[in-house]
Amino acid sequence: MKVLLAGANGYIGTRLIPVLLEQNHNLVCLVRDKRRFHEQSDFSDKVTLISGDLLKEEKIDPFPKDIDAAYYLVHSMAQDKDFAKLEALSSHNFVQQLNKTNCKQIIFLSGIVNDDNLSEHLTSRLHVEDVLREAKAPVTVLRAAIIIGSGSASFEIIRDLTEKLPIMTVPRWVNTRCQPIAIRDVLGYLEGVLLNEKALGNIFDIGGPDILSFKDMMLGYAKERHLKRHIITIPFLSPKISSYWLYFVTSISYQLAQSLVDSMKNETIMKNHDIDKVVKRKCLTYREALDLAFKRIEQNSIVSSWRDALNNGYLTSSFMDQIKVPQNGTLEYKVKTPFKRNSEEVLNNFMAIGGNRGWYYWDWIWNLRGFLDKIVGGVGSRRGRTSNVSISAGDAIDFWRVLLADKINKRLLLYAEMKLPGEAWLEFKILERNGQKNLSQIATFRPNGLWGRIYWYLMFPFHLFIFKGMAKEIVNYNVEPIAIKS
Repeated sequence: MKVLLAGANGYIGTRLIPVLLEQNHNLVCLVRDKRRFHEQSDFSDKVTLISGDLLKEEKIDPFPKDIDAAYYLVHSMAQDKDFAKLEALSSHNFVQQLNKTNCKQIIFLSGIVNDDNLSEHLTSRLHVEDVLREAKAPVTVLRAAIIIGSGSASFEIIRDLTEKLPIMTVPRWVNTRCQPIAIRDVLGYLEGVLLNEKALGNIFDIGGPDILSFKDMMLGYAKERHLKRHIITIPFLSPKISSYWLYFVTSISYQLAQSLVDSMKNETIMKNHDIDKVVKRKCLTYREALDLAFKRIEQNSIVSSWRDALNNGYLTSSFMDQIKVPQNGTLEYKVKTPFKRNSEEVLNNFMAIGGNRGWYYWDWIWNLRGFLDKIVGGVGSRRGRTSNVSISAGDAIDFWRVLLADKINKRLLLYAEMKLPGEAWLEFKILERNGQKNLSQIATFRPNGLWGRIYWYLMFPFHLFIFKGMAKEIVNYNVEPIAIKS
C-alpha cells in the first residue's frame, strides 16, 4: 500500500518508518525540512519525501493522488500557549490536502479521555480528532496514556526524578492513575489498524496490562534499578509550582512540564477494550517495558528521543536555515590549536562533546550556564544527548542543536537554543594544509541590539579561558570512535 506519514521526524514517526517498510509498504513521508530527514534517517533512500509546513497551506507539496492511508502523528506539547490553535490549523490544512487524494483511512494517535474537565492538551487532542473527521476518508483514532520507551518524555521524566532524588517531596498528582503502554505495543497497534476494515471510523483506547499511579511507576523504576527511594506527597503544591519543580529537576522544557502537569489531573485508564477484537496483541507489562528501555540505552541504540524534537516544536521549526553562519553584523572568538596526532582521533573527540562526555574543560561553568538558562525559562543543559556513540543533524546536545555533523569535511556546527539576546553558533573543524594540522574552533554571536553586545563583552573574559582550554583538551583527549551519519 502507499502510505503517507505526517510527523516522520517525530518520536513516534521515526520508529514507525521501519515497521511499515518491513511490511513492504510504499512510504511517503511529509516533513517540514528534507535536509533534516536526510541527515537523521537511514531510510532516506527507501521512502519518498514531500515537504510542507502544515501551518502554511501554500507551502505544502501536493500529496500523491494514489495514497491508500495516512498517519497523522503531528504533536506539539512543547508549543507555547497558542499550541491548541496551531494544532487545529495544522490538522485543518492536512485535511484540505488529503481530500484531494484517494485516501481510504486516516490514523491518529491521541490521548485517553475519561473526564469532562480535561486538560488543555487533551482538549486539543480531542479537537484535532474532530478536525480530522472533516476529511473524506474515515478516521481511526488510537488513544494512549503514558508511553514508555527509551527516549520517550514520560520515561525520561521518571528516570530523571528517580535517579536523582533519594527523597522526593511531590505534588498530589503523582497519585493519579494511568495505564502505561510500551512504545513497541503502540507501534504494533498503529501498524495493526492500517486499512483494517474493523478499525475504519472507530476510536480505540490502547494500554498495557498494568494500572499504576505516577508514584507507582517511580517506585517500580527504583525497584528495577535497585534504588531505595522515599516519596512524600504534599497536597497543597499548585500546578504552576509543580510545573516549575518538574522543569528544574528534570531535563524537559517548562512548556512540556506545564502540559504534563495539567494532564496529570485526568485519569487515563482504558474504558474501551474494543481494540482486542481488531488487533490481537499481548502487551508488555510496565516492568517489561522498562527492561526493554534499559537494554536500548545500554546498547546505545535509542532510535528517537523527545529531546530531538525542536525547541519550539515541529510546527514552528526552521532551524536548518541557520546552517549558514552569518558573516555580517556578528562577533567572533576564534581559537586555532595545532596538533600532530591522527585527525580522526581529534574528529571523534569533538563529535563526542556534551552529554555524559561533557565539554572537556571547566564543565562546572557549562553546568552553571545551563542552570542560569533554566532560571530564565530556557532548555538548560540537562537534555544531554540522545546517543553517546552517534551524532547527526537535528540532534540535541545539552542547550545546543546540531546543524551539521560532517565526517568527510571534519566539521561540527552547533546552534544555541538557550535564552540569549541574540543568536549563537559554535563550530569545530579540522584544517589540514601543507602538512600542518589545526583544530579550528569558532564561536559566532549575532547580537540583538545593545543588550546583545553588552552580553557578549561580559562573557568575553570567560571565553578566553574556556575555549582555549577546551580546544587543548579536545586535541589531546583519548575517546572511543563515534558513528557520524553523513
